[in-house]
Amino acid sequence: MGDKTKVRIAVVAPSCTLSREAAARVEEMVRARGECELVIHPQCFLSSGHFAGADAARLAALREVMADESVDAVWFARGGYGSNRIVGAAVADLPAAARSKTYLGYSDAGFLLAAFHRAGLSVAHGPMPQDVLRDGGEAAIERALDWLLQRSDSALEGSLDGPALAFNLTVLSNFLGTDFEPDFAGRELIVEDVGEQLYRTDRSMFHVTSQANVRKVRRLRLGRVSEVIANTPDFDSDEERIVADWCARSGIAYGGRADIGHDAANKVVPFG
Repeated sequence: MGDKTKVRIAVVAPSCTLSREAAARVEEMVRARGECELVIHPQCFLSSGHFAGADAARLAALREVMADESVDAVWFARGGYGSNRIVGAAVADLPAAARSKTYLGYSDAGFLLAAFHRAGLSVAHGPMPQDVLRDGGEAAIERALDWLLQRSDSALEGSLDGPALAFNLTVLSNFLGTDFEPDFAGRELIVEDVGEQLYRTDRSMFHVTSQANVRKVRRLRLGRVSEVIANTPDFDSDEERIVADWCARSGIAYGGRADIGHDAANKVVPFG
């Protein structure tokens, strides 16, 4: 039996498998803090090809913790790919208990963040357990826990000004036009990306900024674009010029850089 006086955080893996090393290190950090109970679902360690178990297993684990009245927060274990394959069923006929929780993650979890936010759930873009294995990753875990447990302002992206949404750019481009697209009107939109060639960043920005819904944002800011794959020939631009150019073409206010990305410095962005 868990300690019912402590905040209870459930970890599930709707995309790829959580490493046991990462899980053990995060569990040790949580024990040292003594403020909460961390429950890592066994599904996190399943492996079915690319995924942390088959679609049915990943969906069942997610729905289980969403419906569990003893769980206060759901922490997505890691990114990768796969949450889009279960997002429709995950958001259908939401159990009442799902509405009392906070959901935290980023990267591929952006499909769930978008759909859950649209459904009225409390979500935020921020570090995940697998991040503990990054250089300086323990700071990312402490930041996530500071926000989940205390809503600490120090964990937040420092230039937030009003309601905001934050997504991996490639994930954002892929869910636009689906049933899971949130309302962007009046919100700040922050994007980041990893492991893409700059021409793909350019193509994604064309698609994103072409959407009438996205053009209603208050402003768009750019997080870090990391591990850029070399382009042959050279693309002759960089990520900020690409984003600023497409914002200018589409009439979207470009607000400069933001402190999020696929790294240990990734800050928390609660969705407005």
